[in-house]
Amino acid sequence: MRIRKSNHTADAFFSTKHLQGNLKQRAVRGGATTITAQGLKFTLTLVANVVLGRFLTPNDYGLVGMVTAVMGFVTIFKDLGLSMATVQKEDINHEQVSTLFWINVSFSLGVAILAACLSPLIAGFYNEPRLTLITIALAGGIVMGGLGVQHTALLQRQMSYNALAFNDIFAQLSGVSAAFLCVGLGWGYWSLIALSLVTISVNTLGIWIACRWVPGLPTWNTEMRSLMVFGSNITGFSIVNYLSLNLDNVLIGKFWGSQQLGLYAKAYQLLLLPISQINAPITNVAVPVLSRLVDNPHRYRQVYLRILEKLMLLTLPIILFMISASDWLIQVLLGSQWLGASAIFALLGISGLMRPIANSVGWLFITQDRTDDLFRWGILSSTITVFSFGVGLPWQALGVAISYSSIALGITMPLLFFVVGRQGPVKTKDFYVTIAPLGFATIWTLLALGTLRYFVQPQPFWGCCVAFVVTVFSFFTALVALPKGRRILGDLQQLMSDLKAA
Repeated sequence: MRIRKSNHTADAFFSTKHLQGNLKQRAVRGGATTITAQGLKFTLTLVANVVLGRFLTPNDYGLVGMVTAVMGFVTIFKDLGLSMATVQKEDINHEQVSTLFWINVSFSLGVAILAACLSPLIAGFYNEPRLTLITIALAGGIVMGGLGVQHTALLQRQMSYNALAFNDIFAQLSGVSAAFLCVGLGWGYWSLIALSLVTISVNTLGIWIACRWVPGLPTWNTEMRSLMVFGSNITGFSIVNYLSLNLDNVLIGKFWGSQQLGLYAKAYQLLLLPISQINAPITNVAVPVLSRLVDNPHRYRQVYLRILEKLMLLTLPIILFMISASDWLIQVLLGSQWLGASAIFALLGISGLMRPIANSVGWLFITQDRTDDLFRWGILSSTITVFSFGVGLPWQALGVAISYSSIALGITMPLLFFVVGRQGPVKTKDFYVTIAPLGFATIWTLLALGTLRYFVQPQPFWGCCVAFVVTVFSFFTALVALPKGRRILGDLQQLMSDLKAA
């Protein structure tokens, strides 16, 4: 039996031929929409962090952090990389996506049950009985998230950025409101759990309303095998990457307790906040666009490098500001009780300078159908990352931050450029040529900010204001001094004109 909405044709969900004629205009409009929406989401998330950080303690964040490190891993299996398969494949149909939908739902339900069954073991591992109920509660979010995977992928495939943006904002607002209500009722760390569960549930409901596609019964044919292979490689990468990037939380929580983990987790969360708010929406635009350009290598390379430039222009000044003003920023946003996280925050920021670039490289593996290379790279990079945690662990959370950032910057990133540049339109040299002028601006800005911190010691709020002005002025002045920097800024000006027109 096959069920479809009578007022929607198959092409409305699966065909992308109608996107080819005005791909640039759709990408620009999508960029304008996602930038606006993400600005609102960033504001909501920042307000939530400030308010919750004032009312909750590092121990509260540490308790939830002990579980989320494990829950985030099992959540990988609700997607299985199949959402990217739906977005990337040139030809896909109702029967295939229906089968992918039921696979996602089945695995989501299975891993949720598994997580609930493992909850006593998680509590025993940390010797913290409260973790049992926390784990069971968060497991419910896995099922809700699995129900929306393929509907979200179909909206991304059709570049329906308005619907995606509105739904994200509304879901985030609902989650933040629920968290504030729980804080007002004195529910402590349960406020963080409410934030997660309400956001996921409202997001899934909104996605189903925005995408009226109704899945049919699952069917299996030979074409499904290529989709499963594509998704399994992404899942394999996600597993090893997640284990490596979250093992630090597990180790710090196990050997140094919830206080140290709370400081480390909050520092990491604050660092990733602006990065994720910028990278996630750009990924939603870049992957569909690059997937449609894979048969045009020259244009593919040109579009990717232009996006990479703009991504770095957006993220580097923000991260530089956060590194230089880490102690002032934490006092202003969270209060003096979190000041112990400032040094960790600044040191993790060193690795954060390269994280947006590393995230964008994943687009190349996925859109070029090189997910097998992505999986192999995940194994190599995860081994290096785990090694860095082991080196720094004897010196508590601060030692982990130093070791991880140093090795990521000096070893992992150059290896990544080499691996991805061996095949495809974008070569290893292209990364260094693109990064060079922005790297010069980064070094110049760090020198200016270091001088500021050496000679000036204002109050935290005014320190943040001065550091922000110095960051922006130094970074863009350095770019203006270079011919390639002026070209990047000129291209940005053209893009802003296109955004305004859109």
